[in-house]
Amino acid sequence: MTAETALEEDELSPAERRRRKVRDAILEAAEAIFTEEGEAGISMRRIAERIDYSPAALYKYFNSKEALFDEIREQFFERLYGRMVAVAETVTEGPLVCEQCLRAYVETGLEQPAHYRLAFSSWFESDFEERQDSFGYAASERLDLMIEKGVADGWFAPCDTYLASMFVWSGAHGLTMLAVTIPDFPHGKEKCAHLTLDDVIAFHAEATARGLATPKLHAWLDAKKAKK
Repeated sequence: MTAETALEEDELSPAERRRRKVRDAILEAAEAIFTEEGEAGISMRRIAERIDYSPAALYKYFNSKEALFDEIREQFFERLYGRMVAVAETVTEGPLVCEQCLRAYVETGLEQPAHYRLAFSSWFESDFEERQDSFGYAASERLDLMIEKGVADGWFAPCDTYLASMFVWSGAHGLTMLAVTIPDFPHGKEKCAHLTLDDVIAFHAEATARGLATPKLHAWLDAKKAKK
């Protein structure tokens, strides 16, 4: 599925609906096996057994295990891209790369924890930014534009946009991976019992913003904190 070819359910023909239903069953089976056995347990044969299909039939939907993992990753980025667009529409003050943006990323991962972990397993390919018809590309480009706008509006100091994007994304990914893999994160640890995930997201978002900030943004963040 790509950014150009995704269709709403009511736009699909009966045959396309059946095809999508089988594809979804394959993806769900892969996630279930990953949850139970880890990445090493996933094979086209094991997935076929789980949904009572022949391995040959699966190749009508995914021509390789790599293609299957690529679809899993694309589904995550499709949901993320939608969230990024929605967040941008709600921000009326301050930079678009903000706490709401980070929260949207973490929540998107937490909606389907197994899906998120599988999307970023060792089968993750680093070239998604190069495929311009993909949601991975769209989400990456959206983040670049959000950072460029932050610089243009005087919130962020001039910087290498792509380096800044990697800085923002790697932090968001690290936090999300902790949230989806550690039960009761962060207050599962005794010394962190007073903290909530919202606390960590808010602190992380502010630290990220201050890492890119101009004096204008530092002053805005200070004023915002003073009002609380």
